[in-house]
Amino acid sequence: MKDDEPFVLNDPGRLKALAHPMRRRMLTHLNVHGPATSTTLGELLGAKTGTTSYHLRQLEKYGFIEEIPERSSGRERWWRRAEVPRDMRLPKPDEVPPEDRAVLAEFHRIGFEEDRALVERFPAAYRADPDWARGSRGMGRMTKQELNEFYDEYIALLLKYSHRAEDAPPDARPLYIRFFTLPADEN
Repeated sequence: MKDDEPFVLNDPGRLKALAHPMRRRMLTHLNVHGPATSTTLGELLGAKTGTTSYHLRQLEKYGFIEEIPERSSGRERWWRRAEVPRDMRLPKPDEVPPEDRAVLAEFHRIGFEEDRALVERFPAAYRADPDWARGSRGMGRMTKQELNEFYDEYIALLLKYSHRAEDAPPDARPLYIRFFTLPADEN
């Protein structure tokens, strides 16, 4: 699979691996700060090493993280974010078997909790450095086809300007970027 091809996250096991708050926080930490050990992550997240080890193994099982053998020694294992497709998309509910739709719903619930926390942080981040905290709100009228095209172009633009950690210029910073649409004429 090419790096810029959409990858639909339709494997229930992989989706379930990402539908856990601690695992998501671990992935975020590895994404933003780079490699870490189970002990380091446990201290940062307020969890016991056994708990973080279990969650790290689940993330490894589904290919989201990998061990760094050259840094690991004895019981200390170092972990990093694995190479995953940059354009990872969720399946539509009707593309998921009925028995797995609760996992998709939980994935969304946890994600929107994270998003709500980011929205609450935005005003302070904007006051601190408006060159790094940008926001946009708008409304538009589009057909489903136009919305699909808009979304694909948005993803392409995101991929064009986003760097993987190892390829980023020295002055690049990790940024949270969110995009969502919903009909304005429904409650």
